Amino acid sequence: MRNTTYGVALTLMLGWLFWIGKPVLLPVLAALISVYILLAAAAAMQNLPVLGRLPDWARRTFILLVFTLVVILLFILVINNLAQVATVLPRYESNLEQLITRNASLLGIEDEPTWENVRSVTLDQVDIRNWIAPALLSLRGFGTTLFLVVLYASFFIAERGAMTRKVVMVMGGEEAGSRAILLLSRVNDRIGQYLFVKTTLNIILGALSFGIMLLLGIEFALFWAVLIAFLNYIPYIGSLIGVIFPVLLSLAQFGTLSMAGAVLVALTAAQVFVGAYLEPRLMGRAFNLSPFVVLLALAFWSTLWGLPGALLAVPLTASLVIVLAEIQSARPIAMLLSANGKV
Repeated sequence: MRNTTYGVALTLMLGWLFWIGKPVLLPVLAALISVYILLAAAAAMQNLPVLGRLPDWARRTFILLVFTLVVILLFILVINNLAQVATVLPRYESNLEQLITRNASLLGIEDEPTWENVRSVTLDQVDIRNWIAPALLSLRGFGTTLFLVVLYASFFIAERGAMTRKVVMVMGGEEAGSRAILLLSRVNDRIGQYLFVKTTLNIILGALSFGIMLLLGIEFALFWAVLIAFLNYIPYIGSLIGVIFPVLLSLAQFGTLSMAGAVLVALTAAQVFVGAYLEPRLMGRAFNLSPFVVLLALAFWSTLWGLPGALLAVPLTASLVIVLAEIQSARPIAMLLSANGKV
């Protein structure tokens, strides 16, 4: 009974710590996950003709510079798309009005609902000016978080070499230090491989989605493709959310149900191809989480940190299972968290 009470108290304290420490912990954990991906990418560069001959520090520096450039371009993409949305809103409103009027006529209900009635209880109730200040604050916070992620990732990579010496000193000898370093190496390799493969799959999905939306003439195709790639870190609901936004946009852009249906079918086919065909073949045993554990992780992290927590939930939980699987005394816990007990 006492142990149960201590366990519940510790869980509540950790939850409170994560919730109150979100501004500090979120960029740190995001940077740590980014470092695993970057180091795995740097190791994979060894197979390239020219870059593979570079020393380790040069490959890591190169991949860090590429990561920094991608983060900057991502921030610019978000700002530009927010500015462009304001210019096309009148056209979208006109297309939606025509869509509602046309379908109302087909159903023989020309009087109700009209666009004016729908707008009076929806858009006219929203004061856009009151949203401007919070939106700008959110955008500034997003930019600050991206900057901190790049900064922390740079320091993590720079101090990676000194970590070996610190581990040997902490363990109190070469033999114990070597065993600890070997364990950390196995853990790092498995986590890095999992995150790298998952990120590669998300990039493939984003590229396929971008090509589909480009062929169908969807506006802001690059922005939606990037959003789909990020949301694919969220299992189950991430794919649904990633598809529904371009479908709704196609309704506003073209004003036809047929185009929205085409976008829905095409993007869903890309999701099924990556999720049902590529992912099981490439992920292997790295993604071996119980569905209940996945849902529990999503509920926990999204409650604490919102959308960023949902994005980080599965990578963090999968990494935790990998760490527990490599520690002999903690393997039973990893087996309980896994889908089939094989860790």
